[in-house]
Amino acid sequence: MQMLFKLNRTVLRKVLVLLLLLPSAVWAAAVPGQKAPPFSAVDALGNTHKLADYAGQWLVIEWFNKDCPYVKKHYASGNMQSLQKKYTEQKVNWLTVISSAKGKQGYLEPAQAIAVAEDHNLGASVPLLLDIHGVMGRAYGAKTTPHMFIVNPQGEVVYAGAIDDNDSANPAVIASSYNYVSAALDASLKGLAVPKASSRAYGCSVKY
Repeated sequence: MQMLFKLNRTVLRKVLVLLLLLPSAVWAAAVPGQKAPPFSAVDALGNTHKLADYAGQWLVIEWFNKDCPYVKKHYASGNMQSLQKKYTEQKVNWLTVISSAKGKQGYLEPAQAIAVAEDHNLGASVPLLLDIHGVMGRAYGAKTTPHMFIVNPQGEVVYAGAIDDNDSANPAVIASSYNYVSAALDASLKGLAVPKASSRAYGCSVKY
Protein backbone atom coordinates (compact mmCIF):
# COMPACT_ATOMS: atom_id res chain seq x y z
CA MET A 1 0.00 0.00 0.00
CA GLN A 2 2.83 2.37 0.94
CA MET A 3 4.62 1.50 -2.32
CA LEU A 4 1.44 2.31 -4.31
CA PHE A 5 1.12 5.66 -2.52
CA LYS A 6 4.72 6.54 -3.37
CA LEU A 7 4.15 5.50 -6.98
CA ASN A 8 1.04 7.67 -7.26
CA ARG A 9 2.92 10.64 -5.81
CA THR A 10 5.72 10.12 -8.35
CA VAL A 11 3.24 9.98 -11.25
CA LEU A 12 1.45 13.09 -9.96
CA ARG A 13 4.75 14.98 -9.74
CA LYS A 14 5.59 14.06 -13.35
CA VAL A 15 2.19 15.18 -14.56
CA LEU A 16 2.54 18.52 -12.78
CA VAL A 17 6.00 19.05 -14.26
CA LEU A 18 4.70 18.32 -17.75
CA LEU A 19 1.87 20.79 -17.30
CA LEU A 20 4.30 23.46 -16.19
CA LEU A 21 6.49 22.77 -19.19
CA LEU A 22 3.68 23.15 -21.70
CA PRO A 23 4.08 26.28 -23.82
CA SER A 24 2.24 29.20 -22.29
CA ALA A 25 0.73 29.89 -25.71
CA VAL A 26 -1.43 26.77 -25.29
CA TRP A 27 -3.36 28.61 -22.60
CA ALA A 28 -3.20 32.06 -24.16
CA ALA A 29 -5.72 34.01 -26.22
CA ALA A 30 -5.67 37.17 -28.28
CA VAL A 31 -7.57 39.71 -26.20
CA PRO A 32 -8.32 43.27 -27.35
CA GLY A 33 -6.25 45.79 -25.42
CA GLN A 34 -3.52 43.25 -24.67
CA LYS A 35 -0.33 42.23 -26.46
CA ALA A 36 -0.88 39.75 -29.28
CA PRO A 37 0.44 36.25 -28.50
CA PRO A 38 3.75 35.55 -30.25
CA PHE A 39 3.69 32.95 -33.00
CA SER A 40 5.95 31.19 -35.48
CA ALA A 41 4.29 29.46 -38.44
CA VAL A 42 5.44 28.18 -41.81
CA ASP A 43 3.68 29.13 -45.03
CA ALA A 44 2.95 26.89 -48.02
CA LEU A 45 6.29 27.84 -49.60
CA GLY A 46 8.22 26.83 -46.49
CA ASN A 47 8.96 30.33 -45.20
CA THR A 48 8.63 31.03 -41.48
CA HIS A 49 6.60 33.99 -40.22
CA LYS A 50 6.74 35.35 -36.69
CA LEU A 51 4.81 38.07 -34.92
CA ALA A 52 8.10 39.93 -34.47
CA ASP A 53 8.40 40.19 -38.25
CA TYR A 54 5.43 42.56 -38.22
CA ALA A 55 6.57 44.87 -35.44
CA GLY A 56 5.64 48.46 -36.25
CA GLN A 57 3.08 47.34 -38.85
CA TRP A 58 -0.63 46.63 -38.99
CA LEU A 59 -1.57 42.96 -39.17
CA VAL A 60 -4.80 41.07 -39.85
CA ILE A 61 -4.93 37.35 -39.06
CA GLU A 62 -7.73 35.25 -40.57
CA TRP A 63 -8.49 31.57 -39.93
CA PHE A 64 -9.41 29.58 -43.03
CA ASN A 65 -10.93 26.22 -44.02
CA LYS A 66 -11.79 25.86 -47.71
CA ASP A 67 -14.57 23.34 -46.98
CA CYS A 68 -16.40 25.48 -44.43
CA PRO A 69 -19.68 26.98 -45.75
CA TYR A 70 -18.99 30.23 -43.89
CA VAL A 71 -15.57 30.56 -45.51
CA LYS A 72 -17.19 29.79 -48.86
CA LYS A 73 -19.73 32.54 -48.13
CA HIS A 74 -17.01 35.18 -47.95
CA TYR A 75 -14.73 33.80 -50.68
CA ALA A 76 -17.25 32.72 -53.33
CA SER A 77 -18.80 36.18 -53.09
CA GLY A 78 -15.41 37.88 -53.33
CA ASN A 79 -16.01 39.64 -50.01
CA MET A 80 -12.86 38.40 -48.27
CA GLN A 81 -10.64 39.04 -51.28
CA SER A 82 -12.05 42.56 -51.54
CA LEU A 83 -11.09 43.25 -47.93
CA GLN A 84 -7.64 41.76 -48.45
CA LYS A 85 -7.02 43.92 -51.50
CA LYS A 86 -8.34 47.10 -49.91
CA TYR A 87 -6.19 46.87 -46.80
CA THR A 88 -3.00 45.32 -48.19
CA GLU A 89 -2.97 48.30 -50.58
CA GLN A 90 -2.93 50.45 -47.43
CA LYS A 91 0.15 48.54 -46.22
CA VAL A 92 -1.79 46.34 -43.81
CA ASN A 93 -0.30 42.83 -43.63
CA TRP A 94 -2.80 39.98 -43.92
CA LEU A 95 -2.11 36.40 -42.86
CA THR A 96 -4.52 33.58 -43.66
CA VAL A 97 -4.04 30.55 -41.42
CA ILE A 98 -5.09 26.89 -41.67
CA SER A 99 -5.05 25.15 -38.29
CA SER A 100 -6.73 21.92 -39.48
CA ALA A 101 -4.82 18.87 -38.29
CA LYS A 102 -3.73 16.16 -40.71
CA GLY A 103 -6.70 13.95 -41.53
CA LYS A 104 -9.22 16.63 -40.51
CA GLN A 105 -11.47 18.74 -42.73
CA GLY A 106 -9.62 21.63 -44.33
CA TYR A 107 -6.13 20.15 -43.95
CA LEU A 108 -3.89 20.87 -46.93
CA GLU A 109 -0.43 19.76 -47.95
CA PRO A 110 1.80 22.67 -49.09
CA ALA A 111 1.25 22.06 -52.81
CA GLN A 112 -2.49 21.80 -52.25
CA ALA A 113 -2.46 25.02 -50.24
CA ILE A 114 -0.76 26.89 -53.06
CA ALA A 115 -3.35 25.59 -55.54
CA VAL A 116 -6.22 26.53 -53.22
CA ALA A 117 -4.80 30.02 -52.68
CA GLU A 118 -4.66 30.53 -56.44
CA ASP A 119 -8.13 29.08 -56.95
CA HIS A 120 -9.55 31.38 -54.26
CA ASN A 121 -7.69 34.41 -55.62
CA LEU A 122 -6.23 34.85 -52.17
CA GLY A 123 -5.15 38.43 -51.56
CA ALA A 124 -3.19 37.81 -48.36
CA SER A 125 0.33 39.19 -47.94
CA VAL A 126 1.92 35.72 -48.05
CA PRO A 127 0.85 32.18 -49.00
CA LEU A 128 -1.41 30.29 -46.59
CA LEU A 129 0.15 29.61 -43.18
CA LEU A 130 0.01 25.90 -42.31
CA ASP A 131 -0.49 25.56 -38.56
CA ILE A 132 -0.95 21.79 -38.68
CA HIS A 133 -0.28 21.26 -34.96
CA GLY A 134 -2.65 24.07 -33.98
CA VAL A 135 -0.07 25.94 -31.93
CA MET A 136 -0.82 29.34 -33.43
CA GLY A 137 -4.56 28.72 -33.46
CA ARG A 138 -4.65 27.79 -29.80
CA ALA A 139 -2.38 30.69 -28.87
CA TYR A 140 -4.91 33.09 -30.37
CA GLY A 141 -7.94 31.17 -29.17
CA ALA A 142 -9.14 30.73 -32.76
CA LYS A 143 -12.44 28.85 -32.56
CA THR A 144 -14.04 29.19 -35.96
CA THR A 145 -13.40 29.67 -39.64
CA PRO A 146 -13.33 32.48 -40.27
CA HIS A 147 -12.05 33.99 -37.01
CA MET A 148 -10.49 37.43 -37.36
CA PHE A 149 -7.85 39.32 -35.37
CA ILE A 150 -6.31 42.76 -35.91
CA VAL A 151 -2.96 43.70 -34.36
CA ASN A 152 -1.70 47.29 -34.31
CA PRO A 153 1.91 48.47 -34.88
CA GLN A 154 2.50 48.36 -31.12
CA GLY A 155 1.75 44.63 -31.12
CA GLU A 156 -1.61 45.00 -29.37
CA VAL A 157 -4.84 43.29 -30.38
CA VAL A 158 -7.40 45.92 -31.37
CA TYR A 159 -10.09 43.57 -32.65
CA ALA A 160 -10.97 39.88 -32.20
CA GLY A 161 -14.05 38.06 -33.42
CA ALA A 162 -16.35 37.61 -36.39
CA ILE A 163 -15.90 39.23 -39.77
CA ASP A 164 -19.39 40.79 -39.54
CA ASP A 165 -22.64 40.76 -37.59
CA ASN A 166 -24.61 38.22 -39.65
CA ASP A 167 -23.96 34.56 -38.89
CA SER A 168 -25.90 33.23 -41.87
CA ALA A 169 -23.94 31.14 -44.39
CA ASN A 170 -25.92 32.78 -47.19
CA PRO A 171 -23.73 35.25 -49.15
CA ALA A 172 -26.85 37.28 -49.98
CA VAL A 173 -26.73 38.82 -46.48
CA ILE A 174 -23.23 40.31 -46.90
CA ALA A 175 -24.42 43.55 -48.49
CA SER A 176 -26.64 44.36 -45.51
CA SER A 177 -24.20 43.16 -42.83
CA TYR A 178 -22.05 45.38 -40.61
CA ASN A 179 -18.42 44.45 -41.24
CA TYR A 180 -16.54 44.56 -37.93
CA VAL A 181 -13.12 44.09 -39.54
CA SER A 182 -13.55 46.90 -42.04
CA ALA A 183 -14.95 49.23 -39.37
CA ALA A 184 -12.07 48.46 -37.00
CA LEU A 185 -9.40 48.99 -39.64
CA ASP A 186 -10.96 52.17 -41.07
CA ALA A 187 -11.12 53.71 -37.60
CA SER A 188 -7.70 52.50 -36.49
CA LEU A 189 -5.89 53.68 -39.61
CA LYS A 190 -7.29 57.16 -38.97
CA GLY A 191 -6.17 57.10 -35.35
CA LEU A 192 -9.72 56.73 -34.06
CA ALA A 193 -11.13 54.32 -31.48
CA VAL A 194 -12.35 50.96 -32.76
CA PRO A 195 -16.18 51.00 -32.73
CA LYS A 196 -16.41 47.39 -31.48
CA ALA A 197 -13.26 45.66 -30.27
CA SER A 198 -14.67 42.15 -29.91
CA SER A 199 -17.56 39.99 -31.05
CA ARG A 200 -18.65 36.36 -31.02
CA ALA A 201 -16.94 34.60 -33.89
CA TYR A 202 -19.20 32.45 -36.06
CA GLY A 203 -18.45 29.72 -38.58
CA CYS A 204 -17.23 26.13 -38.57
CA SER A 205 -15.16 24.96 -35.62
CA VAL A 206 -11.41 24.93 -36.19
CA LYS A 207 -10.47 21.28 -36.79
CA TYR A 208 -7.59 20.88 -34.33
